[in-house]
Amino acid sequence: METRATPIEDHALAGPERARRRALVWLAALSGGPWLGACSEPLSPLRVGAIVFPGYELMFLARDLGLLDEHQVRLVELVSSTDTLRALAAGRLEAAAMTIDEVMTARADGIDLRVVLVFDVSAGADAVLAHPAIRSLQELAGKRIGVEDSATGVVMFDALLAAAQLRVDQVTKVAITVDRSLDVYEDREVDAVVTFEPWAGRLESVGAVRLFDSKAVPERIVDVLAVRAEFMASHAAPLRQLVAAHLSARRHLKDQPADAHRRLAPRLQLRPSDVAQAFRGLDLPDAEQNRAMLRAGGRFDHAVQTIQKLMVEGGLLGTAAGVADLVDARFLPGGGTAR
Repeated sequence: METRATPIEDHALAGPERARRRALVWLAALSGGPWLGACSEPLSPLRVGAIVFPGYELMFLARDLGLLDEHQVRLVELVSSTDTLRALAAGRLEAAAMTIDEVMTARADGIDLRVVLVFDVSAGADAVLAHPAIRSLQELAGKRIGVEDSATGVVMFDALLAAAQLRVDQVTKVAITVDRSLDVYEDREVDAVVTFEPWAGRLESVGAVRLFDSKAVPERIVDVLAVRAEFMASHAAPLRQLVAAHLSARRHLKDQPADAHRRLAPRLQLRPSDVAQAFRGLDLPDAEQNRAMLRAGGRFDHAVQTIQKLMVEGGLLGTAAGVADLVDARFLPGGGTAR
């Protein structure tokens, strides 16, 4: 957009008006004023949704460390995984921290998501906690089990029933949100609850017994950063910043655990001394491990195929979808590819 009059237009203006016009043009050029602003609106921040979960908290640690420019990346705190899916569908987020099964559910619903980073692989962080009177999986027969109505909740619930050799009609499924795990347990609304850290640790601190966890179903629950495909080109710089900031926060957690635990404690609602326990059962891959996982034919592809099969068999997906375009690792430090 042209910000000054052409010579012909300038000559046609009367003396005082011409002087005023030149003054306005000069001020606009100096200040990047309203004419320039009207030509090119600033890019809106990349809005990234996340529930409270240790694997996602390194993004918030990065923000606390000053590694994120909030004009480029805005972290949006959500209560449940269901809220995350709804916010993506409503266009209130450009990206979100999600499990693979949640990504597949969203894609089946028409939200074109791409995976750019693996936050963590659950190896015990997701668990089933029960009242102490229940000593074995078989004793869950006839009991009330609290489960969030999310893909992760359903995957863990189905794995639990398979391990216990129980049919779904042999238990009572109680719909909860995971943030109420401790409340429904203490109020005796359920006999057991499917949950994850930090609530799993809180439940154990009040006497709950761990009956089952994600160690029994390796690489069944993988947490990733998923981005709406239509925003990847326009928000490439914020995405690179976010991925790099997460990986830097991971290094900070490893190299300076005391400081990291102090910073992480308020959001996790834990004492700093208890934060390390919240990260138990989580594998946090670095950049190199991410590149290896996300390469064609790698561990991530295998996990996606396994999870899709389970979701189709469990009625969570109508059919297995193509995943050839699911991964875009170009935003990882050191390079990567889209496919």
